[in-house]
Amino acid sequence: MNALIIKTTLLKGIFGSITAMGLVSLLTMTPSNTGDATPTAAKHKIQVALLLDTSNSMDGLIEQAKSRLWNIVNTLTTLRFEGEVPDVEIALYEYGNDGLSKSGNYIRKVTSLTGDLDLVSEKLFSLHTNGGSEYCGAVIGDAVRQLQWYDGHNDMKLIYIAGNEPFDQGPVNYREAIGDARSKGIFVHTILCGGERYDEREGWKNGAYLGKGEFFIIDSDRKVVFIRTPYDIEIERLNIRLNDTYMSYGKEGSHKKAMQQKQDENAASVSSANMAERVVTKSKKVYSNAGWDAVDMYRDNPEAIRELKDEDLPPDLRGKSKKEMDAIILEKQKERDAINEEIGKLSVKRQEFIDKEMAQSGPKEEDDLGFAIENSIMKIAAELGYKK
Repeated sequence: MNALIIKTTLLKGIFGSITAMGLVSLLTMTPSNTGDATPTAAKHKIQVALLLDTSNSMDGLIEQAKSRLWNIVNTLTTLRFEGEVPDVEIALYEYGNDGLSKSGNYIRKVTSLTGDLDLVSEKLFSLHTNGGSEYCGAVIGDAVRQLQWYDGHNDMKLIYIAGNEPFDQGPVNYREAIGDARSKGIFVHTILCGGERYDEREGWKNGAYLGKGEFFIIDSDRKVVFIRTPYDIEIERLNIRLNDTYMSYGKEGSHKKAMQQKQDENAASVSSANMAERVVTKSKKVYSNAGWDAVDMYRDNPEAIRELKDEDLPPDLRGKSKKEMDAIILEKQKERDAINEEIGKLSVKRQEFIDKEMAQSGPKEEDDLGFAIENSIMKIAAELGYKK
């Protein structure tokens, strides 16, 4: 069967129901982190680096990644460690693109490990294929060295590399790069896009073996088909109300709020079901925007809003007394919480509908990027003591 049916919110398999700028018990996220500053949060983290081949033949891979981002984030929300909901961060690299610097091994760090899921979505939708020369060892090495991997106990640190050329190309020995990853407790998963030659298959397979991860062969050209449900339209309507509860502040606030709207549009351009997945992510605490939204900032630290200059405040808060500001923000917070609760209830019904449809249609042949990630996440989660 050439159609891939995507499981959506609260999927039973990991990475199928999920960030991307946490993830129906809620994930608490630190304010958006777009750089490699040293992490300070004490709680557990799940960190995922996606290394995507953007050479000429990989358009299908990029489309699958766009289609699966919010599934991935929603799935991660199901994981708990000793009852605690971990923080989730995602990083994105592209490699094998001839439009990139030759001296940099045709590699670009698109985003650092970040909880800013809108940023991850924006960057993912900006990727284009061209060329190329695919150096797997080099991009793995860059991700290991350049990203700020958390060193807390029992954190889940994962690299996923997807491509379609021999694994041993380029100036960096992939064995050494993967050895460095393992020394930091990072699991390396390899996803070969359609390769059937023995030398290709064995190199990618060996990379996963050395990285204590999983090896997959997928058809990156398969089109993702979503199951539409009777609840998708109502979830989208609730999203309009949800967006109205955001109060942007500071110099970057208006830009970030526009980015939020643009990523809604990007998700909807894939399908209405994919848009519903994004809205479900937005209803969870993992979708935290304390860096530009006054409501999230106030929730994290009620006093922080007082430190802003009047011109940096949201228009509705300018010239207001402390008591008036509190009342306005708390009303928005109450409204947002009520909307998120409605979305959460609908998401449960939505998943029940999807599960029923899938059971009636029988087992499906699923070998896309998301399915590979779902399966590998569940295995590593079990090994490290994470539970759904």
